[in-house]
Amino acid sequence: MSSIYDSRQRFKYGFIFVALLIAITSVIISNMLIKDLAKEERQNMEVWAEANRVMASQGDEFNVDMNLILKILEGNTTIPVLLCDENDNVQEYRNIELPEKNIEAFFLSKIKEFKSKGQVIPIDLDDGTFQYIYYDDSVILKRLFIFPYAQLAIVFIFIAISFLALTSTKKAEQNKVWVGLSKETAHQLGTPISSLIAWIEYLRIKNMDPQLLDEMAKDIKRLEVVAERFSKIGSQPDSTPVDINNSIRTALEYMQTRVSSKVKFNIYLTDKPALVLMNDSLFAWVIENLVKNAVDAMVGQGEITFRVEVCKKNVMIDVSDTGKGIPKSKFSTIFSPGYTTKSRGWGLGLSLVKRIIESYHGGKIYVRSSEIGRGTTFRIELRKYKGGL
Repeated sequence: MSSIYDSRQRFKYGFIFVALLIAITSVIISNMLIKDLAKEERQNMEVWAEANRVMASQGDEFNVDMNLILKILEGNTTIPVLLCDENDNVQEYRNIELPEKNIEAFFLSKIKEFKSKGQVIPIDLDDGTFQYIYYDDSVILKRLFIFPYAQLAIVFIFIAISFLALTSTKKAEQNKVWVGLSKETAHQLGTPISSLIAWIEYLRIKNMDPQLLDEMAKDIKRLEVVAERFSKIGSQPDSTPVDINNSIRTALEYMQTRVSSKVKFNIYLTDKPALVLMNDSLFAWVIENLVKNAVDAMVGQGEITFRVEVCKKNVMIDVSDTGKGIPKSKFSTIFSPGYTTKSRGWGLGLSLVKRIIESYHGGKIYVRSSEIGRGTTFRIELRKYKGGL
């Protein structure tokens, strides 16, 4: 059965893909513009180099042409440039701010820097000698080099903020629906439970079979427990120090009588009490949901193992089954509301388990290990209670 969560995941990935595509396209276009501008600056430098060649070769004989050449030479106001002789002695420089000291060393470092970038234009003079123009990118071009990456960073930040905003909004809506549904369920169960209690008392007066009435009373008590659990969703339940061993043992005693006899339970508890500050009723709900999930995974036949271990700060509860296993890609997805592999069901069991453990008890639950066809182990981590009873 396809999951609503899977559709949402595809939408998320689609959104991220489109955003990345836009960002990458923007960077590519920006780089193309940068290359065009760099090419234009190279052409300007070649014109400037030719103007210097004409100036050095012709002298002052052609006044009209010289005015034009001077305009070309003076027109460079943005590109840092050094005009050097064959021995790299600087003859002229433009758009370069000189230091107060060690000017010669500064020029040498600049020439080395410009050479390393390959931004060199030789000038062949009429007397057989050469001059060399070394130039750097203009300030505008340097800023444009940074711009695509700054743009990409801004796009990523925007995507992250939008994604977090959408996620938090969706979670808030889910929480409201979840709490509203739970409270309404508890409220709706209250009326028939009260009526059933009254009917049992009436049947006792009529001398009905006491054993039968006791069994009915047990089922009604169970309904009261379920209603109480739903009523606690959305509010902070009362927590008390509880021995996790007793809590697991009690929950399993109830579940063992309600699952197939082909399911074997292996229970390994600690010798000493393992105290945890928690709500026993809600934790029993966690155990019941994990058992139901394991029974479904094993198709009603196999082994379920509970193992409790006390560590320095936490109490670990491992719940293993011999079911069909979970793909690694689904380790996180299975805890999402709406995710289910069954043809029927809402896919809320493990989502409820995660909410109770993490939101109400400050613990963690995750898939510790799973192997297709061999089974799955869930791990619950709860903070150990260090106070006295």
